[in-house]
Amino acid sequence: MTDWRPTACILCECNCGIQVLLGPDGRSFEKIRGDKLHPASAGYTCNKALQLDRYQNGHTGRLTAPLRRRPDGTFEEIDWDTAISEISARMTEIGHHFGGESIFYYGGGGQGNHLGGAYAPATMAAYGMKYRSSALAQEKTGDFWVGARMTGYPLRADVEHAEVAFFIGKNPYQSHGFPRARTVLKEIAKDPARSMIVLDPVRTETAELADFHLQLRPGTDVYLLTAMAAILVRDDLLDHAWLSEHTTGLDAVLAVLRAAPIEKYCAIADVDLDLVTAATHRLARAESVAALEDLGVQMNRYSTVVSYAEKLVWLLTGNVGKPGTQYAFTGLTNIGHDRGHPAGEGPKSPVVGAQIVSGLVPCNVISEEILTDHPARYRAMFIESSNPAHSLADSARMREALEALELVVVIDVAMTETARLADYVLPAPTQFEKYEATFFNFDFPRNIFHLRHPVLPAPEGVLPEPEIHARLVEAAGVVGEADYAPLRAALAQGREAFAMAFLGILGDPSRSKLAPVLLYRTLGPTLPDDAASAALLWAAAYNMVRRFPASVERAGYGTGLEAGERLFEAILTGEHGIVISEDDYAETWNRLRDKIIRLEIPELLAVVADLPDDGGESGEWPFILSAGERRAFTANTIFRDPGWRKRDAVGTLRISTTDATRLGLAAGDLVEVTTRRGSARVPVEPTDRMRSGHLSLPNGFGLAVADADGNPVTTGIAPNELTSFDSRDEWVGTPWHKYVPARLDTVSV
Repeated sequence: MTDWRPTACILCECNCGIQVLLGPDGRSFEKIRGDKLHPASAGYTCNKALQLDRYQNGHTGRLTAPLRRRPDGTFEEIDWDTAISEISARMTEIGHHFGGESIFYYGGGGQGNHLGGAYAPATMAAYGMKYRSSALAQEKTGDFWVGARMTGYPLRADVEHAEVAFFIGKNPYQSHGFPRARTVLKEIAKDPARSMIVLDPVRTETAELADFHLQLRPGTDVYLLTAMAAILVRDDLLDHAWLSEHTTGLDAVLAVLRAAPIEKYCAIADVDLDLVTAATHRLARAESVAALEDLGVQMNRYSTVVSYAEKLVWLLTGNVGKPGTQYAFTGLTNIGHDRGHPAGEGPKSPVVGAQIVSGLVPCNVISEEILTDHPARYRAMFIESSNPAHSLADSARMREALEALELVVVIDVAMTETARLADYVLPAPTQFEKYEATFFNFDFPRNIFHLRHPVLPAPEGVLPEPEIHARLVEAAGVVGEADYAPLRAALAQGREAFAMAFLGILGDPSRSKLAPVLLYRTLGPTLPDDAASAALLWAAAYNMVRRFPASVERAGYGTGLEAGERLFEAILTGEHGIVISEDDYAETWNRLRDKIIRLEIPELLAVVADLPDDGGESGEWPFILSAGERRAFTANTIFRDPGWRKRDAVGTLRISTTDATRLGLAAGDLVEVTTRRGSARVPVEPTDRMRSGHLSLPNGFGLAVADADGNPVTTGIAPNELTSFDSRDEWVGTPWHKYVPARLDTVSV
């Protein structure tokens, strides 16, 4: 038990390859290092990954047996057969009385555990569930929807090869978002031929490396980006030939931007006009621009319109489909894809009528979909690897909604804030005790997939998510041995015969959604090293070959059925991660709808054309709070043990030195921060990184974790105790966590 074992970090979407050396006890992570054999991260890792023993072995409230809530609110351990049969019976009963669509599915995986969640569609189909959501609907659906309207296919940014990196509300030094982020940022900063442009109210670590930091007033991104686009038009910095060949709707966009009051918008954003002009000109003369937006704007005022405006800036300068610009990636799944229905059209949530994007109900309407007398309200929730009681806006209201449901089932590793409110809690292995993977595969031109093998065995009493879903589907009576037998017989003749038999299932709408469990029960047991959970990836590999045959062939897997088998075998055996496809940049155009970009989105362009004068918050709410900032020692809430933090252990409220001096505050002084939704007491950290009038609280705090004596201890403030469910984007419902009007009061000690 002293060999280095390959796996991956699970704390952000990059999932950098790491290697773990187990201690003499066979369970502790004695050492962690970057995996030089990983094809994307190549040995890179940040400081956070090095603390992952705290995830695996820290004080996290680990679960090792199914739990059932007693009438008095306490929990009792039960066996798996009892748990599965009772949950199945209760979901069946709810479906009988109110329809399966009244059971709402939430989650399906965090930053690293997507494989188990990929089996959830079978459970949803077995019990008639229709509606679902996840953390993506808190963050990315505005960007998804805009991208679908403009290109019909999601695009990503090739930051590593860009002449100009353009970051909008993003601090990749902490939030990453592309491989080897800190190394790449430093390379750009050191190269006199390259530049960085950062739009952010905070002087972040990325902003300090940038050539142009546009430190705008919180919530004014749409004004500043519109001004930049208008400068491109005013100064004739457009790539006219490229626009003529690759876009439609240019005239409508130009008419709006010619009328935009550039100087006024820069003044509203409180950024010097000359600086904005210089940054825009630098972007325009670059051979390549890679643009990345993130939560700073995706959880802010005008978030969907901002996603549109920032795209206009790099589209007007022709930055698609060549090295260092935006590209259309391959993938084993369709994360980020949407049909792009015009506003008011397409699927809606049953009570609020909120727009559903990429199949996801907006998170901020979930409580409204429950706390109502509407006959179509959600009556139950099935929650997997997620913590909505902590992570969704308006935690108090979300707790009320969960308590109002007739049934709450949670699958998780630890006794989370949400699990404490559940009727049944089903324990799963940690991400290092099972086969696991992420479907955030956005690399280009060589795209990477990493099936992570277990680093150590799971404890007795837990079950991997695919097994839980299989048992629930079987308990519903929709699949059984009669369904498995023909597939097993075909498999005995070889994988080719199995593929032919399985195609018949995929052609049957009533059975195709059950395919994950059918694969798990038939192909799964034949896979080596107890890799049954990877069975779903066999179908994903074949689907990859079908969708991207040339890309898979370029990666060396051949064509046809043989390519699917070779790709699947490579996935199974590639413990360090593998290249699943290889492209050239021009391939992007083959993936866009009609090979064209539609610049005009009429309803969003109308907003850009009629932006109001923005006076900002004042009077009762003189501050704007960003609730949930990423810092050097913050991470998502699977990292529950507070002992991993080497700095900022209590989660300070950052405030500008100017405001701190004015209020007579020093580092560590206790203040009460109040919003329209609630109040909390927190120590302050004055810093010259912040603008006057701007506050920030870190993400990942406010978790209740048992101390050495078993007593619950909460460290720091849960930001969503201060946010409101109805403060959200008008188009796709994403929350305004980065724009929370607030006030401060000093606290006497």
